[in-house]
Amino acid sequence: MPSPFLTDTLLNGKLPHRLLARLLAGLPTTHPRLLLGPGVGEDAAIIDFSPDHLLVAKSDPITFATDAIGHYAVNVCANDLAVTGATPLFYLPTILLPAQATSAATVQAIFDQIAAACAGLGIVVAGGHTEITAAVNQPVVAGTLLGEVARNAQITSGGCRPGDQLLLAGELPIEGASIIARERRVDLLAQGWDAATLTQAAGFLYRPGISVVQPALTAARAGLVTAMHDPTEGGVATAIWEMAQAARAGVTVELDAITVNPLAAKLCHAFGLDPLGTIASGALLATAAPASVPRLLQQWADIGWAGRVIGQITPSADGCIATRGGQVVPFPTFPVDEITKLWV
Repeated sequence: MPSPFLTDTLLNGKLPHRLLARLLAGLPTTHPRLLLGPGVGEDAAIIDFSPDHLLVAKSDPITFATDAIGHYAVNVCANDLAVTGATPLFYLPTILLPAQATSAATVQAIFDQIAAACAGLGIVVAGGHTEITAAVNQPVVAGTLLGEVARNAQITSGGCRPGDQLLLAGELPIEGASIIARERRVDLLAQGWDAATLTQAAGFLYRPGISVVQPALTAARAGLVTAMHDPTEGGVATAIWEMAQAARAGVTVELDAITVNPLAAKLCHAFGLDPLGTIASGALLATAAPASVPRLLQQWADIGWAGRVIGQITPSADGCIATRGGQVVPFPTFPVDEITKLWV
């Protein structure tokens, strides 16, 4: 009997996790030098490369945003490398631009955004590809980023274990708020939103920013974390679930402890989006042994990042549990990122 997935019409966004896991199982993913391959919840590949260092590689497209797409593309890849403990080094973007709708000025703007984002993170553009094609109706940047981490210093999304505490650094959904303000500015102005407020939210892309490279590398280099994950598509709730899945563990999370930016919450509400399921680059999830937590929180505070404990990793038999006000509530799940509602 054919898989029911093969007859389903899939929604915008990531593939359903069960379908993705089944598809990955059919790929050649085993090699003695591939230390971490593709898997649900993992952020990047880790490859045995030299006696002292491991190669870390990540590929990611930007499809939800058109404004400042080059900045998004570099930073989301850099985040996924940093949560493995790797230093981002070499970027290779593939830029696809719509036919009969692309000017030289548009291409120049994307290149300028990539250049500025790479320069800010010490990344070199090592290659790539740019093409005008009728296959897309808006700009798409799909980039691959390479970096390195010292041998035996790598971090994975699945490295957490029962008893570890779950921490969140930063607020959410910073990326989602910026996308809403940029992509739906005209609609929001028509609803009576103040132009200066929307400009502020659009600027979340840069301040506080969507990069988590600094807090991630700070935590990794101090040896204080057992796992880290970048909550991007699907929001923080999906990212927490992915960490538990990758670790074959359970998790209990206190939803009231998750810091949602007030302006971001209002923007989500304007379009009926749940902030917990909205694309959330700009926040960082990590797990640590209880004894390491005070030092980790202090190190984040020292570099200007607010962190807090939001839950605990539990045995797999416990599953994923959410609480609010001390009461158990349904764990928030989202088949696709809430941001896709902007284009429905």
